[in-house]
Amino acid sequence: MTESNLHHTAPKTLQDIPISILDLAPITAGSTAAQSLKNTLDLAQHAEKWGYNRYWLAEHHNMPGIASSATSVVIGHVAGGTSKIRVGSGGIMLPNHAPLVIAEQFGTLESLYPGRIDLGLGRAPGSDQLTSRALRRGPGSDGQDFPDRLGELRNYFQPTSGSSMRIRAIPGEGLHIPIWLLGSSGFSAQLAGQLGLPFSFASHFAPDYLMPALDLYRTSFHPSAELSKPYAMIGVNVICADTDEEAQRLATSAYQQFLNIIRGRTGQLSPPVDSMDELWNLQEQAIVKRQLSFSAIGSPATVRAQLEQFQQSTDADEIIVAAAIYDHQARLRSYELLADAVGIQ
Repeated sequence: MTESNLHHTAPKTLQDIPISILDLAPITAGSTAAQSLKNTLDLAQHAEKWGYNRYWLAEHHNMPGIASSATSVVIGHVAGGTSKIRVGSGGIMLPNHAPLVIAEQFGTLESLYPGRIDLGLGRAPGSDQLTSRALRRGPGSDGQDFPDRLGELRNYFQPTSGSSMRIRAIPGEGLHIPIWLLGSSGFSAQLAGQLGLPFSFASHFAPDYLMPALDLYRTSFHPSAELSKPYAMIGVNVICADTDEEAQRLATSAYQQFLNIIRGRTGQLSPPVDSMDELWNLQEQAIVKRQLSFSAIGSPATVRAQLEQFQQSTDADEIIVAAAIYDHQARLRSYELLADAVGIQ
């Protein structure tokens, strides 16, 4: 029996855990970033009404199909247009920023929207190498200094007793802003465990290392002021429609998106197609399906059964859902059906 199993007298079920949303603010083919950001706020307002736990936005750069590059600004936009749902980053790529800047930005957000802001942190660039240089990441900034940057950031929020820090984060100092570590490997999993922080794994696009990372997180966990026991969230792609067939058709937008990624292309989110057969070869199909293997696609009953399987196999404490759906109304419908299916409404 692993340490993780010792923390619960009875296994959690899907009904026991919160469901949250990860929004990449997709810019669809023929649309604009302005429309994407309107859609993001609209979805967040509906998500709040439907009972979702938190609404996270992700930092990506030089991506024609993603409008959330200025992540802190979009978080403020969403938090200002909602009233109770938690809003945060999934995540901020800390090596792209001075820790002081992030402390001030999130200190400002927490001051404006107290008790509602999450700070999820990653160590990847969220971009290509050329863009990384444009972000002024140094040539040696490969994420290995992430623990030091994280320590600096945490000190700005909660200076150690008796410290005489000459540089202070105002707003930020003295505020309790939950910090999450995000990752798709063992590095952040182990660090989150050692520091006693919550951990979110990017299984929605990098599922291969999920189980080893969760085990590493749970076995390396040390209780902290933030958490007395591990808290793990997993990412799942969910595309829900009235029928399995319609959901599978909607999913072809996500398939095209990942097909472009493995071909080294970026672009806006494409409309769904009736068949992918003419768009990918068998090898590409296998790669895309493997990368998106943590996906629940189908009718509400189908999606619920798939999510129950994911939750049982991982013992996740929370699931965060991504949905690359071209039509905004279909995306809203997917999240509404999901809320009904898992009983969070």
